[in-house]
Amino acid sequence: MKPLSIMLLLALQICFSIVGIACGQSLVPGVMIFGDSVVDTGNNNHLLTLVKANFPPYGRDFSSRLPTGRFCNGKLATDFAVETLGFSSYPPPYSSSEAQGENLLNGANFASAASGYWDKTALLYGAIPLNQQLRNFKEYQIKVKAIAGKENATELIRGSIYLLSAGSSDYVQNYYINPLINKLQTPDQFGDLLLHSFNSFIKNLYDLGARRIGVTSLPPLGCLPASITLFGKGKNSCVTRLNSDAIGFNYKLKSAAEALKKSYPDLKLVIFDIFNPLLDIVQNPTKYEFFEARKACCGTGTIETSLLCNANSIGTCTDASGYVFWDSFHPSEAANKALAEALLLQGIGLIS
Repeated sequence: MKPLSIMLLLALQICFSIVGIACGQSLVPGVMIFGDSVVDTGNNNHLLTLVKANFPPYGRDFSSRLPTGRFCNGKLATDFAVETLGFSSYPPPYSSSEAQGENLLNGANFASAASGYWDKTALLYGAIPLNQQLRNFKEYQIKVKAIAGKENATELIRGSIYLLSAGSSDYVQNYYINPLINKLQTPDQFGDLLLHSFNSFIKNLYDLGARRIGVTSLPPLGCLPASITLFGKGKNSCVTRLNSDAIGFNYKLKSAAEALKKSYPDLKLVIFDIFNPLLDIVQNPTKYEFFEARKACCGTGTIETSLLCNANSIGTCTDASGYVFWDSFHPSEAANKALAEALLLQGIGLIS
């Protein structure tokens, strides 16, 4: 048995012993998901936006073999996390027809591809801004109270785990390509602007009842295939400048989280380090049984995402399991599984 598998088993044993519930039951009453395309499961499907993934070949390796709106060939890291927590179904996209009645009683997904900490990033692409995602969550609470009653709704809201993925779109799909911003602000200054939004989001989510919040750090932005293509100046390796920006932001993000926990003693707030696990996978792909870490599976693997990754994309691989990236921005299902396993131990504090 691999060391990682042993760690997973130990982690699960710890989780179950701490919570004191039997196997087969969920560890928490629900999961609420906010953020961007890394966690969006279909909220962009009916928006007037080009940033969608509700068409083939997206979803070709999902259980239904159908595109759902996930920017992946199969499951997202959050899907694996939800399964590990003991749920038999995933939180429905809040804007979908699935999000009604008892389907809402285990949580919901409010994320929108191309959204970020800065609402202007989402508006640039016609996505759902983070502040609107919060307003949707308020509306969700009203619906749950009507379905389950105030007491049950309060228990669900307070006991659920809240997951947030944001920041990548702010940098890669806005700051780096927008001279109206990058000529006026350094990456560090832009990061401070995003951190202001982060602090505001966490405080507002806390005021709405959240007590267990997990936030992903920025990934190694310079290792995304699209970043290497767009900003690598012809080199076939991770863009150091972009990775350095991500490291700087992640350091500040962690410091901001520590300050928030001091202000709210009953808040469990974990910053999931996704930078180092993904960087290790990219730099040592064979260690994780991958053979391609530079190019994505879809199309040429260098720039395709969303509408550019489609059923007619020339060169799309037949088996994505050996690829770290599915499209030029997003990990494959196999990589998402590896990332979910790497992040599991980091999240035990949210469950205990």
